[in-house]
Amino acid sequence: YIKNTNMQYFVEIKMTNDKGRGVFAMKDFEKDEVIEICPIIFLDDSEAKDCDPTILGHYMYEWNHEHDGALPLGYGLLYNHSFEPNAVYERDFENNQMIYKAIRNIKIDEEILINYNGEPDNMDPYHFTG
Repeated sequence: YIKNTNMQYFVEIKMTNDKGRGVFAMKDFEKDEVIEICPIIFLDDSEAKDCDPTILGHYMYEWNHEHDGALPLGYGLLYNHSFEPNAVYERDFENNQMIYKAIRNIKIDEEILINYNGEPDNMDPYHFTG
């Protein structure tokens, strides 16, 4: 699990019933509370293109524009998708990191879910690039 004494956040990886691994709360999170800050590995256009057909293509986020990418470290690659998320990710371009925040209260042992489309209410079908 991750424990950062400066931020006091707690998450762990557990198996879900239907999605493989997932990120779960080890404490109650309040709405707008930061869950995790993940540094990213930036991939330029050609590196992102090379990753697309690999397993990494399933985990890559768009970063500055449609053709580059980012791979968050920490547990950033393991948050599962939901069209009813309880968390959101924000790109911090200045510090090259991804910030995961609660968008509603999250209870201990609850899976932390994000909408892969970025915006919590975006109901467009999502697709993997790889």
